[in-house]
Amino acid sequence: MGTWDIGPFENDTASDFANDLDDAAKGERQTLIRRVLMRTAGNRDYLEAPDAEEAVAAAALLAAQCPGGEPVSPHYCPDEPVPSLPTDRSRLAVEALDRVLADESELSELWGVAEDGRRWRDSIRQMRRVLDPTPQTRTSNAQDLWISSGRTYLPV
Repeated sequence: MGTWDIGPFENDTASDFANDLDDAAKGERQTLIRRVLMRTAGNRDYLEAPDAEEAVAAAALLAAQCPGGEPVSPHYCPDEPVPSLPTDRSRLAVEALDRVLADESELSELWGVAEDGRRWRDSIRQMRRVLDPTPQTRTSNAQDLWISSGRTYLPV
């Protein structure tokens, strides 16, 4: 895994995705972002790290356009302007990020053993909060589950 920091574009796969966006025709950039998010959100098998890294990068581009969103790194993100993305993509981005953090996700496993794993997970959760500002509720059961937008998952 060619990763140099926790940012959404601070790995080789996301950097390549940024280049793909730059190479795409202006009208195709939204479609490319949507396709990446759909592929990850719809994955019911083991999620490979490259797909997850692209989804995190795509979600970061959308989150950057939301109130409270962090701008993406000017050094590694696409050079070409990303068009305004429809707000209905936020739900899809949240689903993709949930899938990245879920069981059966190679990227989550890799960051689970990394020194900066907690910082990475916190950054993904913060991006998720920007995309879906509805409060998450914590259940009181022994498994310490979180419920958000109709999905239940273990905190990572």
